[in-house]
Amino acid sequence: MNATAETAAGAALPRGRLVWIGGVVLLAAFALLWALAPADPALLAKLWFLPGVGVIGAIIANTSGTGGGVVFVPVFNALRELGVMSLAPLSVVGVSMGIQSFGMTMGSLRWTDRLLHQPVPAELEAQVRSRDFATVVLAVLALSLPAMLATQRLTAFDQQDVLYGYKAFSILLGLALIAATWTINAARPERARLARTDLAVLLALAIPGGMITALFSVGMGELVALYLFIRHYPVLLCTGAACVISAVSCIAGAVWHIEAGTIQWEVVLLAAPAAVLGGFLARPIALWLGAKRLKTIDGSWIVLSALYLLWLNAR
Repeated sequence: MNATAETAAGAALPRGRLVWIGGVVLLAAFALLWALAPADPALLAKLWFLPGVGVIGAIIANTSGTGGGVVFVPVFNALRELGVMSLAPLSVVGVSMGIQSFGMTMGSLRWTDRLLHQPVPAELEAQVRSRDFATVVLAVLALSLPAMLATQRLTAFDQQDVLYGYKAFSILLGLALIAATWTINAARPERARLARTDLAVLLALAIPGGMITALFSVGMGELVALYLFIRHYPVLLCTGAACVISAVSCIAGAVWHIEAGTIQWEVVLLAAPAAVLGGFLARPIALWLGAKRLKTIDGSWIVLSALYLLWLNAR
């Protein structure tokens, strides 16, 4: 069926208009960044491969809602280990947040546009209520953002220990997602309304998720997406809400890194435009894959990237 069930806001705003308005704002922000940020032309030439990393990272981040840190953090750690580019752990987080501020924002705009212009659901699929989408985003951010900002300024954690605990938890969630996708959720209709118990769980995850995001540039979006996927909500709610949460978190978190001078601007200047492209392409790729394949790929990526990071940090 080609008919669409649109919200009042979606009907008032033509399809795609939100994305193009946001794209113009991102273009202006990047032009300002290029004009003001200090950059070494020799280093820019040396890092010619980063646009490719930006595109791939943003596609994975915005199809899954987990945030680009699940790609950028392992990649930059690997580049440091290989001697290609040496970034301190704090700079890796800062650079990742800087790139995600562009890529996750574009992905968020694409998913929000989809929310405002939803097609009639297919069999076993459910329509996402704008109220549920907004509730997840605003409620989680109300707790996770203060926790993230406070952690950036007052952290006294052993990042190594936090990484082990967080990634062990991610592995469990990733395996649970794959198992649920092919068993209890395989032929069950998607949930059409956000349950209060699920909102309560997300709120319980929000403070530790915000703290983890401050330390690794990824965390809250990943937890929201994985939990809602496991609970069998529509991809639009799981991925879309997680992308918005990740985008807002990274923009807010990048402010501290700019003030602290921990961002390697050459990396952001090369990868950010590519991340915007990846964020633009991600939504149709996610919808083309379909819920079952998308959940399986996302769960597998979370598990494998977590195992890689644990191996890298245990060496």
